[in-house]
Amino acid sequence: MGDGGSLVSTFRRHGDHYVARLAPDEVRVLRKVAAEVVGLLTEGFDHSDPVVGRLFPDIYPQDPVDSAEFRQYTEGDLKTGKIDQAGAILAALPDDTDGRVRLDAEAAEAWLRALNDARLAMGVRLELTDDTDLTSELDEAVLEDPGSTRVFQLSVYAYLGYVQESLLNALLD
Repeated sequence: MGDGGSLVSTFRRHGDHYVARLAPDEVRVLRKVAAEVVGLLTEGFDHSDPVVGRLFPDIYPQDPVDSAEFRQYTEGDLKTGKIDQAGAILAALPDDTDGRVRLDAEAAEAWLRALNDARLAMGVRLELTDDTDLTSELDEAVLEDPGSTRVFQLSVYAYLGYVQESLLNALLD
């Protein structure tokens, strides 16, 4: 399914579980991304951060008072849920030598939500929009500086989308 340096995970359904074999690089990337989401939602939680705004959008953008009241009653549970979902990724990741991930339906759904949150956060940081052509964006970044942080981050963003799609396809299979 892949050697230590290639990223080729694909989730497959096995009975009531969803299984993938991850390369060590994939495990490290997923661990880092999930830990960063947890950090953002705990010690880094700041309403003025555009990423927090994207993960916790104003429900009543035209009415700040109602929005603040709604946030007061719902934000704690939403934040806890998002932290738990990122934690589901961390809990299911194998050590670097095994590589096998096995998720039940509940964990798979938590992974999908956590991957979505991570991609939303990265999309804000990378200034991606619904109109962004990721392939063109990545090609342009590679031409500009193949070793740049942006190339790495765009690659991680694309990889997370791949994992999310693979898992969703396995769930729908």
